[in-house]
Amino acid sequence: MPQSQQERDAKAEAKRKALGEEELRHRVRPGTKAKLAELMAWHGITEQAEAVQLLILNAHALGPEASATALALPRHEIQLSENVARRFIEESERELRRDPGG
Repeated sequence: MPQSQQERDAKAEAKRKALGEEELRHRVRPGTKAKLAELMAWHGITEQAEAVQLLILNAHALGPEASATALALPRHEIQLSENVARRFIEESERELRRDPGG
């Protein structure tokens, strides 16, 4: 006789528990999700969980030094052009002359 859905769920839960599986969840913004989708498309991966698991395993296999680049936080360097910097200084000085704050 076939198992009921409850029996199948209980069996799957017992198997996950025996294997020590743990569900990981996190929220991402649209840009991050788009990058994951692009990675998945590049490599023909259809399941997000599989892609994340492969990324973790492969980054770990690189070791601490080589994986550092992949795990570095992207920081944007702000560079003001000379014209923008000069305009900012002029506007700041104009504002200080108008209201010296004293």
